[in-house]
Amino acid sequence: MYILTSLLAGLVFGLGLIVSGMSNPAVILGFLDITGRWNPSLGLVMVGGIAIGSIAFAAAKKRTTSLLGQAMKMPTARQIDRRLIGGSILFGIGWGIAGFCPGPVLVATGMGEVKALGFVVAMLVGMGIFELMERRVRLSRISTESK
Repeated sequence: MYILTSLLAGLVFGLGLIVSGMSNPAVILGFLDITGRWNPSLGLVMVGGIAIGSIAFAAAKKRTTSLLGQAMKMPTARQIDRRLIGGSILFGIGWGIAGFCPGPVLVATGMGEVKALGFVVAMLVGMGIFELMERRVRLSRISTESK
């Protein structure tokens, strides 16, 4: 049931991205073009998402299990550090160059957008590099602690 519900949620999310135009990089780049032909539609989608997400998170904080009986895993990190800022900058640069972020790019890839496929490949390479760097840091910490 959990997998079926996850699939249904992903389909609804993907359809929402298509209907709202958020899988179209021109819409995203139009939002980021504040000195040209600015398109506010992404801002409206963000406001709607934040409103619904805020209500959902407020309700989720009161629960210990999901509606499907899974353990609730709420975010615990609260600090703003160099890693968060650096990651945000890299995310923003990639978003501004390509007009895609992870959710919409998967929808666009499924729709056959060639540019999206290139972004997905670059995203996977970036994720792989991050994992390699994280392993290196963890191994370095372990070797330092064992001395």
